[in-house]
Amino acid sequence: MKCISVYTKNFELFSDIYPQILAAPPEDNEEIVLEGITVSGSGEVPDQYIERMRVKPEVVVMKEKKRGITILQHGNVFEICMPDDETQAE
Repeated sequence: MKCISVYTKNFELFSDIYPQILAAPPEDNEEIVLEGITVSGSGEVPDQYIERMRVKPEVVVMKEKKRGITILQHGNVFEICMPDDETQAE
């Protein structure tokens, strides 16, 4: 799964820029700034990563079932984990 890190703890700001991130996701190891928020292409993560994070009490897990996207929120970061082919599907 491809992972994109969004460095904010503000859910409202994250929600505002989420559609922009999906429309033009950063490449692996690329950082972009949207509305003052740093967004970074974190590369690939194994499916086991999501399962490990899911059981931690400090991690909030959100699912967008239609597109198979999992969003993990912990500390000051949101991680958008999406299937590798998500960018081609749109």
